[in-house]
Amino acid sequence: MQYRSSTPEFDRTIEGFHTGEHLVNARRQADARKLDDVLIVDVDCHHYETDNFAEIIEYIEDPVIKQGAVNTFAYKGSAAILMDQPGYQDIGGRVSRYLERKHEKIPKTANPREVEQTLRWMNALSVDYACLFPTPMLFMGLHPQAEVEVAMARAYNRWLTDNVLPSNPRLRSMLYLPFNDPEATYQMVKEYGHKPGVIGFMVVSTRYKPVYDNAFMKTYALLEELGLPLSFHASYNWNDQLVSMTNRFITAHAVGFTFFNAVHCANWIVNGLPERFPKLKVIWIESGLAWIPWLMQRLDNDYRMRTSEAPALKKLPSEYMRDMFYTTQPMEMVNNHEALELTFKMINADTQLLYSSDYPHWDMDLPSTIWDLPFLSEKSKRNILGLNAKRIFNLDVSDRFPDAKGKSDGMVDTFKQQVTPA
Repeated sequence: MQYRSSTPEFDRTIEGFHTGEHLVNARRQADARKLDDVLIVDVDCHHYETDNFAEIIEYIEDPVIKQGAVNTFAYKGSAAILMDQPGYQDIGGRVSRYLERKHEKIPKTANPREVEQTLRWMNALSVDYACLFPTPMLFMGLHPQAEVEVAMARAYNRWLTDNVLPSNPRLRSMLYLPFNDPEATYQMVKEYGHKPGVIGFMVVSTRYKPVYDNAFMKTYALLEELGLPLSFHASYNWNDQLVSMTNRFITAHAVGFTFFNAVHCANWIVNGLPERFPKLKVIWIESGLAWIPWLMQRLDNDYRMRTSEAPALKKLPSEYMRDMFYTTQPMEMVNNHEALELTFKMINADTQLLYSSDYPHWDMDLPSTIWDLPFLSEKSKRNILGLNAKRIFNLDVSDRFPDAKGKSDGMVDTFKQQVTPA
């Protein structure tokens, strides 16, 4: 193995890095479990849009914001334009894919580099379809200038729908919504709701804009009319007044990724939005599952004592939460699965839980995380790994499972046509 670095004592860059080879054990797991026979939809995976930042900046429409971004990017890099947070994704260099992927050699094809690299990890994990999200932009909700978030959201969404999503039908996305500007949020749904590859819209949860603000009601109504889900993607803010009391990333991560989604979810329910928009599918992403039973119990307990403060509700808060959707990652695998099994029961996991890998992040979960759970039937495993997502996103999976076109439930039994990495 050859290494290179301008600072040899800190050399960790591997010549010939290949995503598929990096994930060879994931591929072995998929083969051992015959997961190529199973429809797998990854509802939450990521790329680093900063790898393509020079291209994305060109899509910024406002000339002043664009020039500022060009200059800042040239002198300080993308992190100076976006909102950034301290973090330890590579765990002191032990997770090598963060640095190495930039040097990965990919043959020139009709597809963009981003697409070819994504297909490599998808094939390794045996993922059929992936919902792709940005990564550094997950903190844009904290930007002090709403117009910058809007400009970046529009530029990124245009770049993604122009270059990435059309390149391969296996790639989809719930597009970024600039939630700090309600009117821009509405216009984003209106403009992009019918774009190929767009299966919904995503709000970055780490922000301080209440979901019950009347300014968002027309956006929720439009999403409901279009039949497109609304997702809330968790992250953290180490500078938050509460979270800032923590002094280790492990604490900021464990608390922060649940805190924001829990608050938004509670506000969504108590303010009667499930009654106002009963057909709107709402998904809570990347905050794990352990917070859901806690919030169900707390809200039900207080609601019974203070029903008059939530007059729009016609049933218990936990019942509304059971109608929502959740992603699997990161599942809290503790207590010999006893707590997890109870959580699955409380959220009606058979119909409401959606597999997500969160690739390439340090705490990613392979499909085997679901497949190996001893308390699930094979039908439940197939539902969670792909069939639930197929149903709520109305996915046509006929290019991967030719005999499954039009089926909305049941077991897919047609062998998956894998694409061999270049």
